[in-house]
Amino acid sequence: MDWTSAQLRSLVELTRRGTITAVAEALGYTPGGVSQQIAALEKATGMQLLRRVGRRVELTDAGATLALHAERILTTEAEAVEALERTRNEVSGTLRIGLFATAAAEILPPALQQIRARHPGVTVRSRDMDVDEVYDAVAGGAVDLALGLDYPDVPIPRDPSLRVTELSRERFSLAVPAEAMPGRRRISLADTRERGWILPSVGSYYGRAVLTACRRAGFEPQVLHEVTDTAATLALVEAGVGVNVVTDLMLRLRPSRIDVLELEEVMERHIVVVFRSFAEHRPTVAALVDVLRASADRLPSGAVEA
Repeated sequence: MDWTSAQLRSLVELTRRGTITAVAEALGYTPGGVSQQIAALEKATGMQLLRRVGRRVELTDAGATLALHAERILTTEAEAVEALERTRNEVSGTLRIGLFATAAAEILPPALQQIRARHPGVTVRSRDMDVDEVYDAVAGGAVDLALGLDYPDVPIPRDPSLRVTELSRERFSLAVPAEAMPGRRRISLADTRERGWILPSVGSYYGRAVLTACRRAGFEPQVLHEVTDTAATLALVEAGVGVNVVTDLMLRLRPSRIDVLELEEVMERHIVVVFRSFAEHRPTVAALVDVLRASADRLPSGAVEA
């Protein structure tokens, strides 16, 4: 049948995410673009693959059957790309990488410089995305690999189809408004029980990791402002409206007039690179992972070597 990888991937992502809007966000399309992909796939198969149930859509039996086989087709296609790359005399090809804000600012730029110098035949296309979405994006084939975050207190689920390689570790400190705690250089999380916090949603890995650490310290943080963007969070701390935990890389996203106190508790996040297990020996993937590891080794001193 005359279908495309993009059409099959849209169908597979729909089984993972449940809504056209979520699929569009994952693949970088518009919702209309996803609908067009599915419509084209229905035309190619001559069968109805989706049905509307109120405001939602669900797969028909034919859609569910094709989605199951589509995953296998996309996996086989990716394996074929890897095999073809290994037949070349040089490392060359195109890679799609997903990344979050800190990685985009501090890790990817030097990695791109190195990959161009070492392997000019490699083209890297990047996509900024929610850090909690990168694992699904790799698993679904929306990107070939991604930079993500893992928290020891709330580890990401280990999908056997994915390889998660640690690049570096960062230890958290506490960001407080300037002069809010004069003379203090070190603090326990428990000492913040009466202060307001600025945190992402507890539905995020980051939010849950901070909540877990605070509960272990014996209190429930008073979340006054639920904010995901790091620069906005630092601006709010600077404005004196709350506290938050930060790493050196987070602080580099926005120079701010705040005080940073060492935490008595050990609280870390791990910067990782994620790719599909079968792509481990794909030449372009291996080359990019090597330069990402080198970039991570040059992170600021607050980062702990993996």
